Amino acid sequence: MMIKKKWIGLFLCFVFIQPILFPVFSKAQEPVEIFSLKQTIESAVKANLRLKSSKEETAAALAVKKARRTQFFPTLSASYEYNRFDAETVTSGITAVPKEQYNFVTSFSQPIFTGFSLLRQYDIAKLGLDRAQVKERLVRQDIILDAKNAYFQILQTQKLHDIAQKTVVQIRAQKEVADNFYQVGMTPLNDLLQAQVELANAKQGLIVAKNNLDNAESNFNTLLRRPINTPVVLKDILDYSPFEETLEYCLSEAEKNRIEIKIADMEIEISQKEIQLAKKDYYPSVDLKGNYFNYGTEWDVDGGEGIYDPSGWNIQAVAKWNFWEWGRTSYGVEEKHSRLAQAQLQKKEIFDNIHLEVKTAYLRTQEAERAIKTVETAIEQAKENYRINQERYKEQISTQTDVLIAQTLLTRTETNYYNALYAFKISKATLYRSIGQEVIE
Repeated sequence: MMIKKKWIGLFLCFVFIQPILFPVFSKAQEPVEIFSLKQTIESAVKANLRLKSSKEETAAALAVKKARRTQFFPTLSASYEYNRFDAETVTSGITAVPKEQYNFVTSFSQPIFTGFSLLRQYDIAKLGLDRAQVKERLVRQDIILDAKNAYFQILQTQKLHDIAQKTVVQIRAQKEVADNFYQVGMTPLNDLLQAQVELANAKQGLIVAKNNLDNAESNFNTLLRRPINTPVVLKDILDYSPFEETLEYCLSEAEKNRIEIKIADMEIEISQKEIQLAKKDYYPSVDLKGNYFNYGTEWDVDGGEGIYDPSGWNIQAVAKWNFWEWGRTSYGVEEKHSRLAQAQLQKKEIFDNIHLEVKTAYLRTQEAERAIKTVETAIEQAKENYRINQERYKEQISTQTDVLIAQTLLTRTETNYYNALYAFKISKATLYRSIGQEVIE
């Protein structure tokens, strides 16, 4: 009976402790999300802080525009004053000015003419909002390119990591063959040593490939603002479609679509409006003002002794013109003209840089596409060459060096193929960005 109770106690202890000691078995493993290229782009756009900041900039520009619009409307204000004098003023036995006086004044001011400054400020604010909205689209395009680069870099480094793993397996197997041959005296020690050295080099290459893959996954997770060590699983894209458009087409599309050119045009237009704004002091300003006032000797400003007119109103039309300021206005206009010239020069520089970007991306895309076609046929040849040399070595017809050379050739050929494939995809994504098109492939 004691033994039975002892086993029951041990069983209950295991039941309670097992979930703590073995949490992996106590709950189902969470599934790992598999990302497609489209999902990656959507997640990157949704999570990106630069885009959120750009949206805030747009909201700020909208607030500025609304604030500028309010300047066309009248301004209402009110003031309440308390005055105490050293003594009341008495004239002919009658209090003319009381010792204490309260004033309450309600005022309005309506601009009539301001040298077109209010209109120009509003126009600049509208252009500022348009510019912020366009810059938001520009940030989105950059994020799409970053997402494509991160996606294809992971696929590339995964392939290179797989090749490095396969290389280690192949050379380890070859080393075992060389070791067996050496043990029975069929090959010299040099063959075994050579295989051991190549295996050490292959293991080092695998370490580098693993680090490159880890860095690519960390970059991917950072872009999507996920925990940096989150596992990354992507849908592979091994097929590719050639880019068949001409360089002239790409240049034409870039001039038509690039947002940077639209922003440069807006900067020029803003500079032109600022020139007109700077000329406002060449004109007088006219304002319509009005006041409604109450006076009193008590806090409720309701008349009193010495207050003969406790309430009243007035309306004023005020014209003001600073007609001489030692050239201050003309200097300000000259400055804005220089700013306009700067904006026009910057647009030309943007044009030149865009043309260079397009041509560079186009040539890299063409280069990578040709490299894919060149290496595609060489892979099967390299595999067959490696197989033949393995068999010949087993028959002692070829040497260990021949096998290792064939293996190195196969590794290099496969590496060149995947480097060319994903370089083509990245270059093509860069080319689409350079011509201002949002294409997801």
